[in-house]
Amino acid sequence: MDKSMATAPAQQEGMGALLVFLSAVAWSFGGALARYLDIDDSWTVVFWRGLFAGLFLLGFLLLRDGPLKTLSLYRNMGVPGLLVAFGFAVASSCFVIAISYTTVANVVLIQAGVPLFAALIAWLLFRERVTLATWLAIVAVIAGVAIMVAGGPLLAVLTGDEAQGAGTDAAYPYAWFGNLLALAIAIVFAMTTVVTRRFPNVRQTPGASLGCFAACAFAATQASGFAVTPGEFGVLFVFGALNLGLGMALFVTGARLIPSAFAALLGTAETMLGPVWVAIFHGEVPGPETVVGGLIILAALIFYLSKALKRQAPAPAIAAKP
Repeated sequence: MDKSMATAPAQQEGMGALLVFLSAVAWSFGGALARYLDIDDSWTVVFWRGLFAGLFLLGFLLLRDGPLKTLSLYRNMGVPGLLVAFGFAVASSCFVIAISYTTVANVVLIQAGVPLFAALIAWLLFRERVTLATWLAIVAVIAGVAIMVAGGPLLAVLTGDEAQGAGTDAAYPYAWFGNLLALAIAIVFAMTTVVTRRFPNVRQTPGASLGCFAACAFAATQASGFAVTPGEFGVLFVFGALNLGLGMALFVTGARLIPSAFAALLGTAETMLGPVWVAIFHGEVPGPETVVGGLIILAALIFYLSKALKRQAPAPAIAAKP
């Protein structure tokens, strides 16, 4: 056997892992970028971010597949592709609104439970088999989310310390609403995950770009105005094109080269780095309920993904583009 042929799959898998990790790093700056925007109307932010991200992803498709193939991808999306677009539109919009009500750490840590919520939804809708280890991880994630959504009061009851969570509640008096939006994001993304798993021929990028344009169009009907300063315009461009668009392009390019559980495991870098950037650049330190609930979620997620990775066969050397 040719030695170069034997090393090719390993090289492709290494490149795939690097691209997925870089996508997680790109996405992890979302909260920190949003905190640089002094725009009162969240729908204005959704409008510009969706526009820039949609244009970036459309350009990525045109560069990768050419005009005719890109048009064909949109035409052949079908209902599954439209569901992906709907999920991406809802999730990208809710993210911007959620971080105006609660901490970035709460939002990204609650979203980390997506793979386990997907397993639960697949069991409810299609009776897909769920192992005991997965059930335990699902229960742990739900418990972690409950602590984060309920905030300081629940943690005070559990610990007997009424001072727990006071700082977070003072800074974000409506944190519970932002936490619920983050939970909605996780559920919508979980449903999108189930759709793409049930219909493996569905391409994620066309749906994601269409979802960005849909979010932009809806935000245009809700925003009080679109005027922003030149500095805010630059941040919005990075927030949309590079944070959301480039992150998605890196992910779909790399994820096809590695097992899905490995891709999800690398994606936890976004969960761990997101709160770090906000703490470094903006001094936003997570409250105790976020630390407790987040650690529970991360531990359950890593446990679940490690088990799933052992069950998955290595990715083939050549796979269809997502």
